[in-house]
Amino acid sequence: MSVRNTRRPSNVSTEGGAPPFSSADVRRQDAAPGPLPNPPPQAGEGYVAGSIDADLIARRSRTVRRRRLVIYALRVLFAVFWLGSWELSTRLNWVDPFFVGQPSGVITRLWTWITEGTALGPLWFQAAVTMEEAVLGFLVGSGLGIVFGILLGRIELLAEVLSPFIKAANAIPRVVLGSLFAIMFGLSVWGKASTAVVLVFFVVFFNAFQGVREVDRNLVANARILGADNRRLTTEIIIPSAMSWILASLHISFGLAIVGAVVGELFGATAGLGQLIYNAGHTFDVNGVFAGMFVLAVLALIAEGLISALENRLIKWRPSRVSGEVPI
Repeated sequence: MSVRNTRRPSNVSTEGGAPPFSSADVRRQDAAPGPLPNPPPQAGEGYVAGSIDADLIARRSRTVRRRRLVIYALRVLFAVFWLGSWELSTRLNWVDPFFVGQPSGVITRLWTWITEGTALGPLWFQAAVTMEEAVLGFLVGSGLGIVFGILLGRIELLAEVLSPFIKAANAIPRVVLGSLFAIMFGLSVWGKASTAVVLVFFVVFFNAFQGVREVDRNLVANARILGADNRRLTTEIIIPSAMSWILASLHISFGLAIVGAVVGELFGATAGLGQLIYNAGHTFDVNGVFAGMFVLAVLALIAEGLISALENRLIKWRPSRVSGEVPI
């Protein structure tokens, strides 16, 4: 009786399958090249990369500092050239200093005001009165402008109803309103601050309104999908998105608030830089007019610095300036 060999030949395929691999095939697969792992970092490579980054940062900082120094130096040179040309033209009698004044006379007038006071009292008191009126008008005008700008930006029906009235009010000359407020409020602080309120309100209002309208609609839609109601949508999406527009308007608005306070003082006041300039103009003291304007400019620059600091604090997510650019 013969025994049948039940061992399947290696070259016979299984049912519906491919022939099994031979040991040679397995050896060939083991010997096939595959992806190699990343080599371990050599000693000192991380230190070298860090040194390169630190060197680039230091070089960039030096470039930024040099650029800022160049800008500030050019500003000083421009001021010296401007004032020097003005002084020289009056010294050589190219222009009459009685009508245009001269820098040396302006400095003399400022020094007299600082040391001896003005005809209306100490210089610091005149500046304090004008700044009180300007700050009051700035706060009230910007507050009303932000509230109404956001409100009308969110409620389209209300914006369409009030649109012609707002445009008509914005077209009224501010000087006319200044005289009206002088009649209504007399010599009180509101007689001057009201003009500042009107000047500030429209600038902030239109910026806040446009900022609300420019909010990304996809962001609003996603917030609604996530269940945000109107209150949360306004406080967490709309207002933060419009903040750049609002703060940009504040840089212009404070200068306009000072203008409004000075215009109000021209219509009637007993103190303030506007009244000081008014008196100097009526006595043909051109140097006194320029001295008052210089004090107003210094106060405006200080306020601009404070507003810029507030803006940088409230909008921390904004990309920082590059290449050492210096703000205007």
